[in-house]
Amino acid sequence: MRDIGLRSTIMATAAVFGLAGALVLFLLGFGSASRLALATSTGAALAFLLIDIVAKLRNGDFGLDLIAALAMGSTLWFGEYLAGAIVALMYAGGQFLEAYAHRRADEGMSALLAQVPRTALRLLEDGMEEVPIPDIAVGDILMIRRGDVIPADGTLLSAAASVDQSVLTGEAFPVHLLKGARMESGATNAGDAIEIRVESRAEDSTYSGIVKLVEASRRSKARIARLADRYAIAFLLLTLAIAAGAALLSGDMARIVAVLVVATPCPLILAVPVALAAGTSKAAKAGVLVKGAGPLEILADASVAVFDKTGTLTAGDPEVVSIEGPEDPDRILRLAASLDQASSHVVGRAIVRKAQRRQLTLSRPTDVSELPGAGISGLVDGIKVSVGGDNYFKPDGASSRPSEKKGRMQAKVFFDGWLAGEIGFQDRLRGDAVELVARLRKLGFGRIVLASGDERSVAAAIAGSLSLDAVEARLSPLEKVDVITRERAAGRVMMVGDGVNDAPALAAADVGIAVGATNLAAAAEAADIVLIRNDLNRIASAIEIARRSRAIAVQSIFAGIGLSLVAMIFAGAGFLPPVTGAMLQEAIDVAVILNALRALR
Repeated sequence: MRDIGLRSTIMATAAVFGLAGALVLFLLGFGSASRLALATSTGAALAFLLIDIVAKLRNGDFGLDLIAALAMGSTLWFGEYLAGAIVALMYAGGQFLEAYAHRRADEGMSALLAQVPRTALRLLEDGMEEVPIPDIAVGDILMIRRGDVIPADGTLLSAAASVDQSVLTGEAFPVHLLKGARMESGATNAGDAIEIRVESRAEDSTYSGIVKLVEASRRSKARIARLADRYAIAFLLLTLAIAAGAALLSGDMARIVAVLVVATPCPLILAVPVALAAGTSKAAKAGVLVKGAGPLEILADASVAVFDKTGTLTAGDPEVVSIEGPEDPDRILRLAASLDQASSHVVGRAIVRKAQRRQLTLSRPTDVSELPGAGISGLVDGIKVSVGGDNYFKPDGASSRPSEKKGRMQAKVFFDGWLAGEIGFQDRLRGDAVELVARLRKLGFGRIVLASGDERSVAAAIAGSLSLDAVEARLSPLEKVDVITRERAAGRVMMVGDGVNDAPALAAADVGIAVGATNLAAAAEAADIVLIRNDLNRIASAIEIARRSRAIAVQSIFAGIGLSLVAMIFAGAGFLPPVTGAMLQEAIDVAVILNALRALR
């Protein structure tokens, strides 16, 4: 895309300076030099155009560029240099606008690779050293500090660890792992510093595999032809038929030039990218960054939506939804919240928030001990209080999270060693998710699917509350790509996600949309569209903008073809010489471009 933008800039500059230079030379009385300047600028534009055509034909692409090349070549052959220069200017302008529309939103989207750790702390017999990630070898012992990203897959050597795997699996809760558990690269250490033994090189690890999967998904994504190119073959054949018929019937071969000049699809070449670029600009004002005209076109055609759960449809921050047990619920909550004031765990923060909303008076905890990611114990008002998951009270498994029940996560609460009750948690559904699903239904989305890395019962509860058509749970990043592939049978697929675990699916979908307040940068690298404002309803607004912009672009196509067809008939009959035809084509250009600019409103 960078090479295309450079060529289009050079073409447009050469065409402008060629016409300007020719005008100056003509006014100074250098007619021959003026014609040479026109011929040179047309020839330069034609040379760049032929390079593009050859490259596209090798890839099996066939578009309107061939008609423009025939028009420029015929003007040079028959000496109609002014007409050729005008055609060159219009074509170069269209290429420049299209390249600009593609690159305007593509800068600064390299956060996925930037997330990869650059160095790690390797433990030695007499200390430690900081080494580049490529230097890590299988068998090395690494220290992972709180907040560090695990750089390579390995085995946990420390007694326990609290690991945030949300960017890999989408799970809202940090996972408690015990000695001997597998540690996957890309996850973040959410607890105290730990030690791991490296089991695979960084380039062979989980996170690196996801990055490679994103690239593979991009390469496998089907190419989308430019909107105007879909009408190219029929228009080219019609143009050649009219030009040949006019030359044969009149006996004047110059009629071919006149027909080709007015047939040059400048309205299509200019108006379509203008309408779509206007649409991307309008979407940006609405808080939606679209990476070029192509994704906007596809978004207008999408009829199937696949959503990630955590951080996309939910807030990624659990809330207390139930308190059950033999004790009074308020007493369970007050004592548990008093203890959890000493914890930074997301579950503890949720319990404290719930107690504060109920305006319960919290006590100061003492003698607090916490196993990060598993549970916490301490004295509250003289009572030994403990809050945690199953593995905190029965530490005989390899990993732990709050136990699962009825689509919710549960934490047990013990008072002086006996079970006082259980507190249920659920990841909070975003307030704008319900409205978004309703708007998508009105926009004709016949199938809306939830694809989550979370437990099935948890994902099913969210899908049920939104009346979604299907739910896929406990998915790896590769399995999310498989969901995208299957759903294509129902139509063009729009994937919406927020994290590294969604990146391959975002890249593989017909159009990927990155959303969310956290982990957004990682998803944005793979996505075609980025939601700048954390408001899901902007997605529906972007679809409406895309459909209106495409409708205006199609109007411009048929208006351009219709007006050009009428002009070709007059040119073939001898009523429009090449230069006059080129000027008429300019008037047609202005008309369809003004129509295309309606997409800004």
